[in-house]
Amino acid sequence: MSFDVQFPGLGLEFTINRVALSIGGFNIYWYGVIIAAGMVLAMLFAFRNADDFGINSDRLIDVILVGAVMAIVCARIYYIVFAPFKYESIWQMIDIRQGGIAIYGAVIGAFVFGGLMAKIRRIPILPLFDLVGICFLIGQGVGRWGNFVNQEAFGSNTSMPWGMISNGTINYLSKTSVQSALSSQGVTVDPLSPVHPCFLYESLWCFAGFILLHFLSKHRAFKGETFLQYIVWYGLGRFFIESVRTDSLMIGSFKISRIVAAVCVVGGIAAIAIIRHNINAKKSEVTLK
Repeated sequence: MSFDVQFPGLGLEFTINRVALSIGGFNIYWYGVIIAAGMVLAMLFAFRNADDFGINSDRLIDVILVGAVMAIVCARIYYIVFAPFKYESIWQMIDIRQGGIAIYGAVIGAFVFGGLMAKIRRIPILPLFDLVGICFLIGQGVGRWGNFVNQEAFGSNTSMPWGMISNGTINYLSKTSVQSALSSQGVTVDPLSPVHPCFLYESLWCFAGFILLHFLSKHRAFKGETFLQYIVWYGLGRFFIESVRTDSLMIGSFKISRIVAAVCVVGGIAAIAIIRHNINAKKSEVTLK
Protein backbone atom coordinates (compact mmCIF):
# COMPACT_ATOMS: atom_id res chain seq x y z
CA MET A 1 0.00 0.00 0.00
CA SER A 2 3.02 2.30 -0.12
CA PHE A 3 5.58 3.61 -2.61
CA ASP A 4 9.18 4.66 -2.18
CA VAL A 5 9.47 7.73 -4.40
CA GLN A 6 12.69 9.47 -5.33
CA PHE A 7 13.68 12.61 -7.24
CA PRO A 8 17.42 11.81 -7.59
CA GLY A 9 18.30 15.09 -9.29
CA LEU A 10 16.81 17.05 -6.40
CA GLY A 11 18.03 14.76 -3.65
CA LEU A 12 14.47 14.12 -2.46
CA GLU A 13 13.01 10.84 -1.26
CA PHE A 14 9.56 10.01 0.13
CA THR A 15 7.67 7.00 1.36
CA ILE A 16 4.00 7.39 0.47
CA ASN A 17 1.27 5.34 2.08
CA ARG A 18 -1.74 5.23 -0.21
CA VAL A 19 -4.11 4.59 2.69
CA ALA A 20 -5.16 7.68 4.59
CA LEU A 21 -7.35 5.92 7.16
CA SER A 22 -8.71 2.46 7.92
CA ILE A 23 -12.12 2.05 9.54
CA GLY A 24 -13.34 -1.41 10.40
CA GLY A 25 -11.13 -2.98 7.76
CA PHE A 26 -12.29 -0.52 5.10
CA ASN A 27 -9.51 1.62 3.65
CA ILE A 28 -9.96 5.28 2.79
CA TYR A 29 -7.32 6.20 0.24
CA TRP A 30 -5.48 9.47 -0.14
CA TYR A 31 -6.47 9.48 -3.80
CA GLY A 32 -10.14 9.94 -2.91
CA VAL A 33 -9.34 12.42 -0.12
CA ILE A 34 -7.29 14.60 -2.47
CA ILE A 35 -9.92 14.49 -5.23
CA ALA A 36 -12.56 15.48 -2.65
CA ALA A 37 -10.36 18.31 -1.36
CA GLY A 38 -10.01 19.70 -4.88
CA MET A 39 -13.78 19.59 -5.36
CA VAL A 40 -14.41 21.35 -2.05
CA LEU A 41 -11.97 24.15 -2.85
CA ALA A 42 -13.57 24.57 -6.28
CA MET A 43 -17.03 24.74 -4.68
CA LEU A 44 -15.90 27.35 -2.16
CA PHE A 45 -14.55 29.50 -4.98
CA ALA A 46 -17.83 29.09 -6.89
CA PHE A 47 -19.98 30.22 -3.97
CA ARG A 48 -17.67 33.12 -3.14
CA ASN A 49 -17.66 34.45 -6.71
CA ALA A 50 -21.15 33.51 -7.91
CA ASP A 51 -22.48 37.06 -7.58
CA ASP A 52 -19.74 38.42 -9.84
CA PHE A 53 -21.07 36.19 -12.62
CA GLY A 54 -24.70 37.11 -12.00
CA ILE A 55 -25.53 33.75 -10.43
CA ASN A 56 -27.76 33.18 -7.41
CA SER A 57 -25.58 31.24 -4.96
CA ASP A 58 -28.58 29.58 -3.29
CA ARG A 59 -29.73 28.08 -6.60
CA LEU A 60 -26.15 27.13 -7.39
CA ILE A 61 -26.10 24.45 -4.67
CA ASP A 62 -28.29 22.03 -6.63
CA VAL A 63 -26.25 22.55 -9.79
CA ILE A 64 -22.97 21.87 -8.02
CA LEU A 65 -24.24 18.73 -6.28
CA VAL A 66 -25.58 17.22 -9.50
CA GLY A 67 -22.57 18.35 -11.52
CA ALA A 68 -20.06 16.99 -8.98
CA VAL A 69 -21.71 13.56 -8.74
CA MET A 70 -22.11 13.18 -12.49
CA ALA A 71 -18.56 14.41 -13.08
CA ILE A 72 -17.23 11.48 -11.05
CA VAL A 73 -19.63 9.00 -12.66
CA CYS A 74 -18.85 10.12 -16.21
CA ALA A 75 -15.11 10.32 -15.50
CA ARG A 76 -15.18 6.68 -14.43
CA ILE A 77 -17.35 5.58 -17.38
CA TYR A 78 -15.02 7.37 -19.81
CA TYR A 79 -12.02 5.60 -18.28
CA ILE A 80 -13.68 2.17 -18.31
CA VAL A 81 -14.67 2.52 -21.97
CA PHE A 82 -11.10 3.21 -23.07
CA ALA A 83 -9.20 1.26 -20.38
CA PRO A 84 -6.40 -0.89 -21.87
CA PHE A 85 -7.60 -3.94 -19.92
CA LYS A 86 -10.80 -5.74 -18.98
CA TYR A 87 -12.41 -5.46 -15.56
CA GLU A 88 -13.19 -8.74 -13.84
CA SER A 89 -16.26 -7.57 -11.91
CA ILE A 90 -18.76 -4.76 -11.49
CA TRP A 91 -17.10 -3.93 -8.18
CA GLN A 92 -13.79 -3.29 -9.92
CA MET A 93 -15.58 -0.99 -12.34
CA ILE A 94 -17.03 1.21 -9.61
CA ASP A 95 -14.07 1.14 -7.21
CA ILE A 96 -12.14 4.35 -7.91
CA ARG A 97 -9.93 4.09 -4.82
CA GLN A 98 -7.21 2.57 -7.00
CA GLY A 99 -7.45 5.48 -9.45
CA GLY A 100 -8.87 5.35 -12.93
CA ILE A 101 -10.90 8.44 -13.77
CA ALA A 102 -10.58 10.52 -16.93
CA ILE A 103 -10.80 14.29 -16.66
CA TYR A 104 -12.47 14.72 -20.03
CA GLY A 105 -15.26 12.44 -18.86
CA ALA A 106 -15.59 14.59 -15.75
CA VAL A 107 -15.79 17.77 -17.83
CA ILE A 108 -18.49 16.29 -20.06
CA GLY A 109 -20.51 15.00 -17.11
CA ALA A 110 -20.27 18.21 -15.10
CA PHE A 111 -21.19 20.55 -17.93
CA VAL A 112 -23.96 18.40 -19.44
CA PHE A 113 -25.77 17.39 -16.27
CA GLY A 114 -24.89 20.56 -14.38
CA GLY A 115 -26.21 22.52 -17.35
CA LEU A 116 -29.48 20.58 -17.29
CA MET A 117 -29.93 21.30 -13.59
CA ALA A 118 -29.11 24.96 -14.24
CA LYS A 119 -31.97 25.04 -16.74
CA ILE A 120 -34.28 23.61 -14.12
CA ARG A 121 -33.10 26.08 -11.49
CA ARG A 122 -33.21 28.96 -14.00
CA ILE A 123 -29.54 29.83 -13.74
CA PRO A 124 -27.96 31.51 -16.81
CA ILE A 125 -25.96 28.82 -18.59
CA LEU A 126 -23.07 30.75 -20.13
CA PRO A 127 -22.10 32.71 -16.99
CA LEU A 128 -22.33 29.42 -15.08
CA PHE A 129 -19.98 27.74 -17.54
CA ASP A 130 -17.56 30.67 -17.20
CA LEU A 131 -17.48 30.23 -13.44
CA VAL A 132 -17.24 26.43 -13.55
CA GLY A 133 -14.38 26.59 -16.05
CA ILE A 134 -12.28 28.46 -13.50
CA CYS A 135 -13.39 26.10 -10.74
CA PHE A 136 -12.35 23.07 -12.77
CA LEU A 137 -8.79 24.37 -12.92
CA ILE A 138 -8.72 24.48 -9.11
CA GLY A 139 -10.07 20.95 -8.82
CA GLN A 140 -7.73 19.59 -11.48
CA GLY A 141 -4.69 21.34 -10.03
CA VAL A 142 -5.30 19.80 -6.61
CA GLY A 143 -6.64 16.48 -7.87
CA ARG A 144 -3.54 15.63 -9.88
CA TRP A 145 -1.69 15.08 -6.61
CA GLY A 146 -3.89 12.04 -6.16
CA ASN A 147 -2.02 10.64 -9.15
CA PHE A 148 1.25 11.28 -7.32
CA VAL A 149 0.05 9.28 -4.32
CA ASN A 150 -1.02 6.44 -6.62
CA GLN A 151 2.16 6.82 -8.70
CA GLU A 152 0.34 7.15 -11.99
CA ALA A 153 0.15 9.81 -14.73
CA PHE A 154 3.90 9.74 -15.33
CA GLY A 155 5.86 9.83 -18.56
CA SER A 156 8.88 8.54 -20.40
CA ASN A 157 12.48 8.86 -19.23
CA THR A 158 13.97 12.26 -18.55
CA SER A 159 17.36 13.60 -17.48
CA MET A 160 15.83 16.76 -16.00
CA PRO A 161 16.49 17.39 -12.27
CA TRP A 162 12.83 16.74 -11.39
CA GLY A 163 12.83 13.25 -12.92
CA MET A 164 10.95 10.79 -10.66
CA ILE A 165 11.41 7.11 -9.96
CA SER A 166 9.62 4.72 -7.59
CA ASN A 167 8.80 1.06 -7.11
CA GLY A 168 5.43 1.96 -8.64
CA THR A 169 6.89 3.33 -11.88
CA ILE A 170 9.35 0.45 -12.09
CA ASN A 171 6.66 -2.20 -11.60
CA TYR A 172 4.38 -0.63 -14.21
CA LEU A 173 7.03 -0.01 -16.85
CA SER A 174 8.56 -3.47 -16.37
CA LYS A 175 5.37 -5.19 -17.52
CA THR A 176 5.76 -6.96 -20.84
CA SER A 177 2.39 -5.64 -22.05
CA VAL A 178 3.38 -2.05 -21.28
CA GLN A 179 6.78 -2.35 -22.98
CA SER A 180 5.09 -3.92 -25.99
CA ALA A 181 2.52 -1.12 -26.20
CA LEU A 182 5.20 1.56 -25.91
CA SER A 183 7.35 -0.17 -28.50
CA SER A 184 4.43 -0.13 -30.95
CA GLN A 185 4.36 3.66 -30.49
CA GLY A 186 8.09 3.90 -31.19
CA VAL A 187 8.85 4.69 -27.55
CA THR A 188 11.65 3.10 -25.51
CA VAL A 189 11.53 3.47 -21.73
CA ASP A 190 14.02 2.18 -19.17
CA PRO A 191 11.99 1.19 -16.07
CA LEU A 192 15.02 1.76 -13.83
CA SER A 193 15.57 5.39 -14.88
CA PRO A 194 13.71 8.56 -13.76
CA VAL A 195 10.57 9.54 -15.65
CA HIS A 196 8.61 12.74 -16.27
CA PRO A 197 6.27 13.56 -13.33
CA CYS A 198 3.39 14.45 -15.67
CA PHE A 199 1.00 14.87 -12.75
CA LEU A 200 3.18 17.77 -11.56
CA TYR A 201 3.28 19.40 -14.98
CA GLU A 202 -0.49 19.33 -15.27
CA SER A 203 -1.05 20.51 -11.71
CA LEU A 204 1.18 23.57 -12.24
CA TRP A 205 -0.42 24.24 -15.63
CA CYS A 206 -3.89 24.20 -14.07
CA PHE A 207 -2.93 26.50 -11.21
CA ALA A 208 -1.37 28.95 -13.68
CA GLY A 209 -4.53 28.76 -15.77
CA PHE A 210 -6.67 29.44 -12.71
CA ILE A 211 -4.79 32.66 -11.98
CA LEU A 212 -4.88 33.75 -15.63
CA LEU A 213 -8.56 33.00 -16.24
CA HIS A 214 -9.63 34.51 -12.93
CA PHE A 215 -8.04 37.77 -14.09
CA LEU A 216 -9.34 37.55 -17.69
CA SER A 217 -12.87 36.74 -16.52
CA LYS A 218 -13.18 40.29 -15.20
CA HIS A 219 -12.62 41.58 -18.74
CA ARG A 220 -14.46 38.97 -20.83
CA ALA A 221 -15.96 40.31 -24.05
CA PHE A 222 -18.97 37.99 -23.99
CA LYS A 223 -20.66 35.46 -21.76
CA GLY A 224 -19.08 32.08 -22.30
CA GLU A 225 -15.65 33.42 -23.24
CA THR A 226 -14.01 32.27 -20.01
CA PHE A 227 -15.39 28.77 -20.56
CA LEU A 228 -13.89 28.72 -24.07
CA GLN A 229 -10.60 30.01 -22.68
CA TYR A 230 -10.64 27.16 -20.17
CA ILE A 231 -11.16 24.65 -22.98
CA VAL A 232 -8.26 26.14 -24.93
CA TRP A 233 -5.89 26.51 -21.96
CA TYR A 234 -6.39 23.03 -20.57
CA GLY A 235 -6.40 21.45 -24.02
CA LEU A 236 -3.13 23.15 -24.96
CA GLY A 237 -1.34 21.93 -21.84
CA ARG A 238 -2.81 18.45 -22.05
CA PHE A 239 -1.83 18.08 -25.71
CA PHE A 240 1.87 18.54 -24.95
CA ILE A 241 1.92 16.77 -21.57
CA GLU A 242 0.15 13.76 -23.05
CA SER A 243 2.92 13.42 -25.64
CA VAL A 244 5.33 12.08 -22.99
CA ARG A 245 2.89 10.05 -20.88
CA THR A 246 3.28 6.28 -20.84
CA ASP A 247 -0.13 5.37 -19.37
CA SER A 248 -2.44 7.13 -21.81
CA LEU A 249 -5.85 5.84 -22.79
CA MET A 250 -5.64 4.75 -26.40
CA ILE A 251 -7.90 4.28 -29.39
CA GLY A 252 -5.94 2.18 -31.82
CA SER A 253 -2.48 3.73 -32.06
CA PHE A 254 -3.67 7.20 -31.06
CA LYS A 255 -3.79 8.81 -27.63
CA ILE A 256 -7.40 9.77 -27.02
CA SER A 257 -6.59 12.76 -24.85
CA ARG A 258 -4.30 14.28 -27.49
CA ILE A 259 -7.06 14.05 -30.07
CA VAL A 260 -9.64 15.60 -27.74
CA ALA A 261 -7.17 18.26 -26.63
CA ALA A 262 -6.37 19.26 -30.22
CA VAL A 263 -10.07 19.53 -31.07
CA CYS A 264 -10.65 21.66 -27.96
CA VAL A 265 -7.81 24.05 -28.75
CA VAL A 266 -8.71 24.54 -32.42
CA GLY A 267 -12.46 24.67 -31.76
CA GLY A 268 -12.10 27.00 -28.77
CA ILE A 269 -9.82 29.47 -30.54
CA ALA A 270 -12.07 29.48 -33.61
CA ALA A 271 -15.18 30.08 -31.50
CA ILE A 272 -13.58 32.97 -29.60
CA ALA A 273 -12.30 34.56 -32.82
CA ILE A 274 -15.66 34.26 -34.61
CA ILE A 275 -17.73 35.57 -31.71
CA ARG A 276 -15.36 38.48 -31.07
CA HIS A 277 -15.39 39.31 -34.79
CA ASN A 278 -19.20 39.38 -34.82
CA ILE A 279 -19.28 41.58 -31.72
CA ASN A 280 -16.82 44.05 -33.26
CA ALA A 281 -18.77 44.02 -36.52
CA LYS A 282 -21.98 44.93 -34.72
CA LYS A 283 -20.22 47.71 -32.84
CA SER A 284 -18.92 49.08 -36.14
CA GLU A 285 -22.43 49.04 -37.61
CA VAL A 286 -23.76 50.95 -34.62
CA THR A 287 -20.96 53.51 -34.91
CA LEU A 288 -21.66 54.06 -38.63
CA LYS A 289 -25.34 54.63 -37.98
